[in-house]
Amino acid sequence: MTVLDLIANNSTVLIVLSIVLGLLVGSFLNVVIYRVPVMLQRDWRQQCCEFLELDEKKFSKDDPTAKHKVFNLVKPDSHCPQCNAPVRAWQNIPILSYVLLRGKCADCQKPISMRYPIIEVVTGALSGLVAWQFGATWLSLAFLVLTWSLISLTMIDFDHQLLPDNITLPLLWLGLLVNTLLPETTVSAADAVLGAIIGYLSLWSLYWVFKLLTGKEGMGYGDFKLLGALGAWMGWQSLLLIVILSSLVGAVVGIALLLFRGRDRNIPIPFGPYLAGAGFIAMLWGDALTRLYVSTMAS
Repeated sequence: MTVLDLIANNSTVLIVLSIVLGLLVGSFLNVVIYRVPVMLQRDWRQQCCEFLELDEKKFSKDDPTAKHKVFNLVKPDSHCPQCNAPVRAWQNIPILSYVLLRGKCADCQKPISMRYPIIEVVTGALSGLVAWQFGATWLSLAFLVLTWSLISLTMIDFDHQLLPDNITLPLLWLGLLVNTLLPETTVSAADAVLGAIIGYLSLWSLYWVFKLLTGKEGMGYGDFKLLGALGAWMGWQSLLLIVILSSLVGAVVGIALLLFRGRDRNIPIPFGPYLAGAGFIAMLWGDALTRLYVSTMAS
């Protein structure tokens, strides 16, 4: 029996390997979550300065990353944001390094944010859940990529109220590709295309109705693209469930923030995390939830 046969025939091995893979990917997602917005901001600043013929150095002096001429997902190497000490290989092992270092930088002893191990744990747990639900299939691998992308988008939107095109748009095209090429998918190519179109246009229309009535922007264009991407992955039939779930959770969280933290009503609350969470739930249990709803209404 080959290793691939062992993975395919033993669900426990598959889930454990998926969790380990998720932990490793979660470590990389921490890099994506921090660096992608910085990369975009640097690019936008450069374009604005070029267009207005301004000296970019005057506007980048407060940017702590400006000292790095090259700044992307690969360079510069991982380092402590406090003292700039390089992160060695043994200090970059998911979860274990955080425990061994007792949550502190090995050089300056400044605390390391709990966010890093939390994202690693969440990514590992959700990866194992996807493998348990879909088994050793190409569709399972595709849904892992979707899950990792949703985690990144959730945290970036939470931090910056931004859903980057360089994640949402490839995610949309990948969803169309998966539902066109993979035989094990239950979503037809036509339903995927309609899902992308209806997902985008539904929130786009709601945005403009709200803006015409109130003069305010209720959400960003990134939300339209994310719902379009989820429609491309799960078909137009899943969109109502995703919107209902995300709206319910968003309403509960928004009200809780207003009541318990005194959040300013004028400060926008990012909708992307709720769309991402609802999309993940629909990916795993969408059919079961729909059947439950139909049976409840019928009775």
